[in-house]
Amino acid sequence: MSGVTRRRARRSADVMSLSFLDVICCGFGAVILLLVLTEVGEPIVLEQSRVDLEGRVIELEKELEEIRGTTVVLNRELETRKEQLAREREYLARLRGDLSELRGRYEASRREADVVNEIEGRLVSAQQSLTEEMKRLLGRDFRRQKDDAIGGVPVDSEYIIFIIDTSGSMFNYAWPLLLVKVEEILNAHPQVKGFQVMNDEGNYMFSGYRGKWIPDTPAQRKTVLDRLRTWNAFSNSSPVEGIVEAIRTYYSADKKISLYVMGDEFTGSSIDSVVRSVDVINREDATGERRVRIHAIGFPVRPDAPQYTSIRFATLMRILCERNGGAFVGLNEPEQRGGPRFRIGSLAPAVERPPQPSTSRST
Repeated sequence: MSGVTRRRARRSADVMSLSFLDVICCGFGAVILLLVLTEVGEPIVLEQSRVDLEGRVIELEKELEEIRGTTVVLNRELETRKEQLAREREYLARLRGDLSELRGRYEASRREADVVNEIEGRLVSAQQSLTEEMKRLLGRDFRRQKDDAIGGVPVDSEYIIFIIDTSGSMFNYAWPLLLVKVEEILNAHPQVKGFQVMNDEGNYMFSGYRGKWIPDTPAQRKTVLDRLRTWNAFSNSSPVEGIVEAIRTYYSADKKISLYVMGDEFTGSSIDSVVRSVDVINREDATGERRVRIHAIGFPVRPDAPQYTSIRFATLMRILCERNGGAFVGLNEPEQRGGPRFRIGSLAPAVERPPQPSTSRST
């Protein structure tokens, strides 16, 4: 029994060992088969992936080159802008220096103008108060020399003509100051043979005196100044028409005539054309003298108004006055504005006069 049992046990062990080996071999075979099947499609996928990646790399390299090129351009522009900014800052620094210098000159000029204006006022008052004494000492037939002046303004003329800008900017803003200045000019000429008043369009204040001289009497002066308070004729703010009308109508070789142009703006098309027109009508004689003198007073415009036309007026009148033996006076803004206190017919100094504005003069 024991021998039979041992043989059966050995046979059983052998059978189990063979079955186990078969199973193991089959398992390995299945794994190998799976690996073979998988490796068949993998090279195609890898090749496609490699091609895609190479294409992407090429695109990225192109983008990198573009970015590098753009960076170079931007760096150049940045350097250029930095240089431009440095130049602009340098230019701004120079402008600030120039502005500081101009402000210093302006302050000095304004102080000088205040002094000049005060001296002019004193000289006018002295001239007025000494007129009768001069007549008594020098004789009734005495006449000033042609280069005699008060405050730098020649007052040797026997006839005077006012050419006044009657535009809205003058009438609504500068009129009280204009009344003061007209009175001062009349008082600087205590006695003339005749005078006339027209606006810059050549329209007369009194049409009945067109082509004639207004007699110089205290009553006539007061009448003119009273009428001037409300005289608001149309004006285009260009004095050439009034100047031409005055010279053509009143010039005479035996008369000394002065024009006083008073305004705040020039709206004409050309300063040169006005200068040439006046040169033609107010031509020189054989001695080099012009037919009439031309003086001018420039009035300030409203601070909130454009300053361009007032600058053109000042430029035009400086040229005309220089070429025609006269003086230009530019007025600054007065501290107070108000109507004048007239003293027509009296040589006594005016009382309670509003503060006088600073002036700048070109002769």
